[in-house]
Amino acid sequence: MKKTVLRSYARLIATTGVNVQKGQEVFITAELDQPDFVTMVAEECYRAGAKRVVVDWTHQPLDKLNYRWRSAKNLSTLENWEEARWQHYTEEIPCRIYLLSEDPDGLKGVNQEKMAKADQARYRVIKPYRDRIENKYQWCIAAVPGEKWAKKLFPKLSRHQAVEALWQAILDASRVTDDPVQAWKEHNDDLAKRCAYLNSLNLTELEYHSSNGTDFRVGMIPEAEFKGGGENSLQGIFFNPNIPTEEVFISPMRGKAEGIVYSTKPLSYQGQLIENFSIRFENGKAVEVHAEKNEALLQKLVDMDEGSAYLGECALVPYNSPIQESGLLFLNTLFDENAACHLALGMGFADTIKDFEHKTLDECRALGVNDSMIHEDFMIGSADLSIDGHSADGKTYPIFRNGTWAF
Repeated sequence: MKKTVLRSYARLIATTGVNVQKGQEVFITAELDQPDFVTMVAEECYRAGAKRVVVDWTHQPLDKLNYRWRSAKNLSTLENWEEARWQHYTEEIPCRIYLLSEDPDGLKGVNQEKMAKADQARYRVIKPYRDRIENKYQWCIAAVPGEKWAKKLFPKLSRHQAVEALWQAILDASRVTDDPVQAWKEHNDDLAKRCAYLNSLNLTELEYHSSNGTDFRVGMIPEAEFKGGGENSLQGIFFNPNIPTEEVFISPMRGKAEGIVYSTKPLSYQGQLIENFSIRFENGKAVEVHAEKNEALLQKLVDMDEGSAYLGECALVPYNSPIQESGLLFLNTLFDENAACHLALGMGFADTIKDFEHKTLDECRALGVNDSMIHEDFMIGSADLSIDGHSADGKTYPIFRNGTWAF
């Protein structure tokens, strides 16, 4: 891939993604697959005014070794130096960049019970720090190609060719054009117009139907609003949390969801794929799950904590989105969630509440925003999905027809 194109992508992440401000710190998390590109992103952050850029490297084979050889107690312990870093986050409010490239099956064979219990134990310590920085910092999730990931998508190509093909697919989906900054401005404008229309309807419920069996209703929070594209942090800084994104989303009312939904794409969770699954909801809670592959892992996901069986997000994505029309199943939620409508189990977004800037996090949750240690998107969009919106005055509005926008 041409370095000039990669430089443009790196600049997009630093300036349009997290929108680094002069004097801010930046923390980047990345696998070992594209160190030269990570260096580019760090340089662009410095050019934008960052005072310090820290890179945390991750490596799935090392993660597997940790889960195999470390005791459950050791894995569950948040060491003093790790807790000190979380304290640092609350004081400095740094930008966070996550560059994804991991193998979708890279943690296959790991003891799921051990992993879940360790995550649960550590989260109890982390949660107070995470709550203190909620909505205060800029963050951006983007992707770079990993060799094993690329070979899963392009198995007939050589390793080099597969990586190049995945680079191109990532750049196309991320709107890295001749002028990516302008392309993102126009895209954000379009998403904002759709949000404005949906918010004008005063919806109390969304109703989903598809020929695959999806038959589902979910309630809205009266004070919530649809959002999409870029957003403002509590510090008043505009940023784009996902590159790419095609969604318009809202956090639904905890406890108000009835019916069954069927997945239309695999879910990559904890380095393993969950495939061909369904989730049935009663009184807002996931009470029954089935999956052709990794059903036990799906149940672990639902059982992670008190809030993990409830919904945190309803996202609307047209089935004719650029990512869907690429014909690629990315096996990565960042992309696949932007190819079709999806729901998310777990944590909701407090910033979907109107005037959230003047409310505490607890006040937003009291209105119905779900709280959980997880937030996992799963795709339910299909070519014939219909969604109706029911309003407070008893009217019904077509939101989606045949998998795409009806307005």
